[in-house]
Amino acid sequence: MSTSQIKERVETLVQELNNHNYNYYVLAQPTISDFEFDKKLEELASLEKAYPELQDPDSPTQKVGGDITKQFETVKHKWPMLSLGNTYNEQDLNEFDERVRKAIGDNFEYVCELKFDGLSLSLTYENGRLLRAVTRGDGTKGDDVTTNAKTIQTIPKNLKGNEFPEMFEIRGEVFMHKPAFDRLNAERLENNEVPYANPRNFASGTLKMQDSSEVAKRPLDCFLYFLYTDKRLYNTHWESLEAVKSWGFHVCEHTRLCKNIKEVLDFVHYWEEKRFGLSYDIDGIVIKVNNYSQQQELGFTAKSPRWAISYKYKAQEVETILEKVTYQVGRTGAVTPVANLKPVLLAGTTVKRATLHNANEIVRLDLHEGDTVLVEKGGEIIPKIISVNTIKRRSGAAPIIYPEVCPECGSNLIRKEGEAVHYCPNDEACPPQIIGKMQHFISRKAMNVEGLGQETIDSFYRNGLLQHISDLYSLFEKEGQLKELNRFGEKSIKNMLEGIEKSKQMPFEKVLFGLGIRYVGETVAKKLTAHFKNIDSLMNATLSELTAADEIGERIAESIVEYFKEPRHIEQIEVLRRHGLQFETSETLIELQSTKLEGLSFIISGVFANYSRDELKDIIEANGGKILSSISAKLNYLVAGDNMGPSKLEKAVKLKIPMISDAELLQMLK
Repeated sequence: MSTSQIKERVETLVQELNNHNYNYYVLAQPTISDFEFDKKLEELASLEKAYPELQDPDSPTQKVGGDITKQFETVKHKWPMLSLGNTYNEQDLNEFDERVRKAIGDNFEYVCELKFDGLSLSLTYENGRLLRAVTRGDGTKGDDVTTNAKTIQTIPKNLKGNEFPEMFEIRGEVFMHKPAFDRLNAERLENNEVPYANPRNFASGTLKMQDSSEVAKRPLDCFLYFLYTDKRLYNTHWESLEAVKSWGFHVCEHTRLCKNIKEVLDFVHYWEEKRFGLSYDIDGIVIKVNNYSQQQELGFTAKSPRWAISYKYKAQEVETILEKVTYQVGRTGAVTPVANLKPVLLAGTTVKRATLHNANEIVRLDLHEGDTVLVEKGGEIIPKIISVNTIKRRSGAAPIIYPEVCPECGSNLIRKEGEAVHYCPNDEACPPQIIGKMQHFISRKAMNVEGLGQETIDSFYRNGLLQHISDLYSLFEKEGQLKELNRFGEKSIKNMLEGIEKSKQMPFEKVLFGLGIRYVGETVAKKLTAHFKNIDSLMNATLSELTAADEIGERIAESIVEYFKEPRHIEQIEVLRRHGLQFETSETLIELQSTKLEGLSFIISGVFANYSRDELKDIIEANGGKILSSISAKLNYLVAGDNMGPSKLEKAVKLKIPMISDAELLQMLK
């Protein structure tokens, strides 16, 4: 073939393969077999290798990943990623319009965009090449996920043309199309794997995976919707959207320019019904003032821009029949009732199940067998029963009675006075509890075992490789059995075993949290390890000795005493100790920089521009201050940042707790 023919063939293959990727991942309607696709990809890779000058940076061969990210670097956003004010009320939109008019007059336009239900991402480009991709994080700082973002088909590595600035940022939303999500979950069910809960969580989890080659296998998409530059290039948001399209960015085709609030409301009403026909989830509409100078004039509040607002659609409701109630057992033994429903279309998806929370909810609803129930899809994700149509109740229908024994292992359930939840006490032999405890133990906030995921724990348990937490540290002796399992290669086994070995260095507080003792969360585990120093002192502590520890109440103390009364728990701890886990606090105490905050207690809440909450906590403790876990009359100061929880704010005001900024905290140290 001549050079021109080779070039034409490369371009044809790129176009064909990109189309096939779209058909497979987005539409879930492949038009060729995997074998045919792979052959075309091989041909393209071969041509690109022989003629590297013809290689397109956005070629399908370049979207395969392969790099491993052990830890994501935290990057500070040049322009903060602020949240938008939300409303479910059309009157609020009219009032928003009135505020805008009062500030800038009547001569302006709006841009209306679909509000995608995905993961916010900020992309930085330098000289037309993708430099960095950073997650939203806390709005001020986020995680660098560049390696993973490069595998997403619709994020260009190199831009088209030369009209773009030397350096700029563009914001967008990473998401997954519903047909692709359904296809993926169907595959997981066929392989007896746990299905994913919803497309948004799946997209978020995928973007934070350590192996970019695994990310490349997962069908993510990305819409871009806001351009940031040091020097303004365009007068309006609409002009910038048209420009970034020409540079090669994926911009949603349903965005509309509106002349007034009536056109905005028409757009809102249209998509309230039509949204269920989209291939992806949206939960509302974003409305922005179009002109950049007018945006600048309107300015910002501490939390959000005054020139934009998001309208969120209310959850839909529909009637259906309750077919039966089943019960799920969690890692703590909590037994949650689940309503199994006659399938019904709700918010564009077929709903078959809804949560019932606990026995009190069954009583509150007065549920009977075969009831006609009103179901709402809260937050467009989790369906729940909100009421029963008693007029349609059939004669003689029996009431739903909460069980007395565990549906998984047959143990008698217990319910403590004052609690709404029933528990199965058989935590060492009830399968869902065993699996759940191991999944909790390896989680990031506990032992952070790299190379080992929740689905793998489930698979290992089902295959008899794991029965207890301590069995994780015996997997080194079972490499032969591991290699016999499907979808578990030598590289995966090596990474997992390295992660397990590395976890032995996690501090005592992480180990204690990982054990999964009821009511012992991250903060409580820190308080206990700081007070008792080692596991033996904690195991032998009396109820009164436990409650004497900082912020340990009677309920927590009782749970700890009960946990260590069980011989099987003691036995597990001894096995873990023999494997080399840390059951003693390090003697390297915090080195005091001063005692200027001695005798003072603090709580840190909200988001800060210059410090993370952990950094502020370290500053306080290094100067003799004390961190509390909840607001009470004993609290001296609330260090308040942006986006502080309204309940904390309300309680602090009620108790007249002094609220200070991070700057005022630092001033106290001078």
